[in-house]
Amino acid sequence: MTSGVVEDSVEDSDDIMYCAACGTAGIDDIKLKDCSACKLVKYCGVKCQKDHRPQHKKECKKRAAELRDEILFKQPESSHWRDCPICCLPLSDDPKNSSTMACCCKVICDGCNYANALREREKKLGHSCPFCRQPAPASEEEAVQNLMKRVEANDPAALRYMGIMCHNEGNYTRAFAYLLKGAEFGDVDSHYRLSLMYHDGRGVEKDVKKEVYHLEEAAIGGHLGARYNLGYVEGKSGRHERAMNHFIIAAKLGCDDSLVALKKGFVVGLVSKEDFASALRAHQAAIDAMKSPQRDAVSAALK
Repeated sequence: MTSGVVEDSVEDSDDIMYCAACGTAGIDDIKLKDCSACKLVKYCGVKCQKDHRPQHKKECKKRAAELRDEILFKQPESSHWRDCPICCLPLSDDPKNSSTMACCCKVICDGCNYANALREREKKLGHSCPFCRQPAPASEEEAVQNLMKRVEANDPAALRYMGIMCHNEGNYTRAFAYLLKGAEFGDVDSHYRLSLMYHDGRGVEKDVKKEVYHLEEAAIGGHLGARYNLGYVEGKSGRHERAMNHFIIAAKLGCDDSLVALKKGFVVGLVSKEDFASALRAHQAAIDAMKSPQRDAVSAALK
């Protein structure tokens, strides 16, 4: 009589990951870690990662650049300014069309500031912040004190605002410190302003790599000026396809300068008719989304 043999269940070897340097399997208590740059291979320790670096370097750089581009050329849903916290309409990329409140560091569109001023006049109220209703500071000194409270709380917008103030006063070292901290806390405009400082060499030595890095971080966050500058840099370097992609992304969010650059690219054949038409429609939609009766009233009054 032949007895049946029951085979032990064996884990599929294709599911087991191995250290790219020494071949150690990632089983039991052995935990392998991804290469932080490319995510393509795994290592059992720092020594193996260093030993394997000469063999892996070229492939790693190529894949890391591809991953970076996937993030860089993804279309943001809106500009970095997002929406006005009161009317919930997209904020204009032009800083002249909004104001930053020193008390709460909220960016309020001119339409809501205008509506608030009318309300205060009709009800004979004192001037206050349209968002948090804190009374307006009686002096510039009080406004700065209010702002410093937000700075001490590590408010990214306040850090950026202080950086701008210091830069305008010519104190570039302090400006850089505030903007760097603002960028570390995620403020997109701080990244953009750091790129300008690295470009001009104010407060820091000129550094093209760091300039481009901060431009890219700002562009990823939806900064239209940074995106336009990246397009200019790429175009100047002869990488026209990348340049046009930057202009397309910014134009779709309402950037007028990028739309002009895109039109020039279309005329000389660097942009397809379909891509230009798509960007043109999205640009108009972005501009229309920013309109409101209150904002139109402010624009009319300034003419």
